[in-house]
Amino acid sequence: MTRASETVRRRVEDEIRYGALRPGDTIDERSLAERFEVSRTPAREALIQLAASGLVELRPRHGAVITRVGVTEAIAMMETLVALEGEAASLAARRMSAAETEQLAIIHTESRDSVRAMDNKAYIDANTRFHEAIYQGARNAYLADLIRNTRRRMAFYHASSLNQRARVERSWEEHGTVVKAIAAGDPDAAEAAMRDHILFGGRVYADLVAALQRPEGGPAGDKT
Repeated sequence: MTRASETVRRRVEDEIRYGALRPGDTIDERSLAERFEVSRTPAREALIQLAASGLVELRPRHGAVITRVGVTEAIAMMETLVALEGEAASLAARRMSAAETEQLAIIHTESRDSVRAMDNKAYIDANTRFHEAIYQGARNAYLADLIRNTRRRMAFYHASSLNQRARVERSWEEHGTVVKAIAAGDPDAAEAAMRDHILFGGRVYADLVAALQRPEGGPAGDKT
């Protein structure tokens, strides 16, 4: 992939992650090329890469559509993420150095400002740094990539859940429990704390997916 197409891909991923692009929104290579001031070739390459990762669906002669996640698929991804994130926290409790554990605690403490300000974008960024520090401490690149790929598909819904003050505050508190378990070098407690954290956020996430799938005036639907 060219550097220009990589830049476009990352910018689109960020727009999905922060909620600027929603499931069902359409994008095309011409609009991307104009918006990011590149030629249509890297814009096309970026769309192909986004499609390969499952973030968009390519539609001949109609550009691309930000992928919707059905309720059944959402549940499957959440179940997978719970297991993967729990294992990463368990490994981090066993493998993180003292310096890495201290840095994790610092990331957690500093993120409190974004919680108090209810700064959605800042907390999303802080949340990413927090979890990335754990993946790094787990010393398992394959596991980390599996988690990132799963989270990438869930990005919009995750960002939307963090628009709720109660969820952000609880998320921060749950992070604190994870930090304590990892700092204590307790793999079982770290895994349990992380699983609880992902599961609780998953309930909010599932509700958002269901709401977005619901036909106007009708019950929640599903995408098969």
